[in-house]
Amino acid sequence: MLGEYPIEGRRAADIAASVERAVGSGDLEPGQLLPPMRELAQHLGVNPNTVAAAYRTLRERGVIETGGRRGSRVRAKPATTARKQIRVDVPPGVRDVSNGNPDTALLPPLADAFAWAAARGDKEPVLYGDEALDPELARHARVAFGKDGAPEGPLAVTSGSLDAIERVLAAHLKPGDAVAVEDPGWGSLLDLVPALGLRVVPVGVDDEGPIPEDVERALGAGARALVVTDRAQNPTGAAVTEPRARAVRRVLAAHKDVLLIEDDHGHGIVDLPLHPLAGVTRHWAFVRSAAKAYGPDLRIAVMTGDAVTVDRVQGRQRLGPGWVSRILQRAVARLWSEGAVDTRAVAASYGERRDALIAALAERGIVAHGRSGMNVWVPVPDETGAVARLLHAGWAVAPGARFRMEAAPGVRITVSTLGADDIGVVADAVASATEPAPARRYG
Repeated sequence: MLGEYPIEGRRAADIAASVERAVGSGDLEPGQLLPPMRELAQHLGVNPNTVAAAYRTLRERGVIETGGRRGSRVRAKPATTARKQIRVDVPPGVRDVSNGNPDTALLPPLADAFAWAAARGDKEPVLYGDEALDPELARHARVAFGKDGAPEGPLAVTSGSLDAIERVLAAHLKPGDAVAVEDPGWGSLLDLVPALGLRVVPVGVDDEGPIPEDVERALGAGARALVVTDRAQNPTGAAVTEPRARAVRRVLAAHKDVLLIEDDHGHGIVDLPLHPLAGVTRHWAFVRSAAKAYGPDLRIAVMTGDAVTVDRVQGRQRLGPGWVSRILQRAVARLWSEGAVDTRAVAASYGERRDALIAALAERGIVAHGRSGMNVWVPVPDETGAVARLLHAGWAVAPGARFRMEAAPGVRITVSTLGADDIGVVADAVASATEPAPARRYG
């Protein structure tokens, strides 16, 4: 059954290691069927329980998956960078509206805050064994979380939102578990979930957030976690409204064992009210990053959650990086305390550009979405053709394939670098790129 590759070992650990070596070397390929446990036990001259224990270890590590009578197979290799490869190479002379970056003119200056944090570090050096969380950062975070209605819980600091989400998922789930995620949704998250050996279950999203019926379907089918973007959803700009939050909370109330992760992607750049979902399920995490409002290089996010979840995240941190730089934490706390970002002004700036582009597209008969944040999502009938034609017209947009699973085709346009004079030009280019090709007649 396995060709020339023999599975070896007399102990469960040795048998499992033998299979893992073969998978790593490529001798066992994704989807390849493994021998039935009794058959392999007879071949190796061991008890079937030994092989069962080996297969169980492999399953828990995400190396194989078991399908009952269909047998055990090598799992598909996780996608780690697949969606990042779905991008447009921007040639000289083409405007890049695909990258999702903030407007650098709206980012605050960092020099003074970091100089202050470094000077304080000189006076009070952080040493091994010191607290991982800066007290001033914690104080500001607690006030902000409470003001926005997030449930009270312990705090942790991570190296950005994706780091927080990864640690929370790893703290509760095992390979093979299903995670419900927004579709279309954040491409990095759609790569992360399978990279952890987890299964992705798509949940539809509209301007008001995840669709409750889709959430119910996903959780009813066994999804053990749900990841939701509260504001400035990437790529659609959706923001969870109060009625939608109530509806989703009702669904979650019937699935209290589901792990809920909320990513407030719009923190600092959106002035729409926050409507958290947390507090219904037993385990939850609420995450805020500094990246969009203060700069992508500030790899820091603050999260709160239930005591078990936060304790597990902190425990794994201690075994890895230990803590997020206290100098970085102090600098961000300083920026927060000084009000370095005027959220209303930033939100208004992005909002004017989004609204203008959506209105210009509507005048040309094109429906687009972008309730909050810095992106506009444009459904298109032919995604590949639209991207190519827009590139030819001088505009590089993000292909929707980076963000979707079962959702209809589309393209994402980041408005951060657009000025008032650009809006009509972009709208004309999109209209031209999405109109049906003229019919050809052949004699």
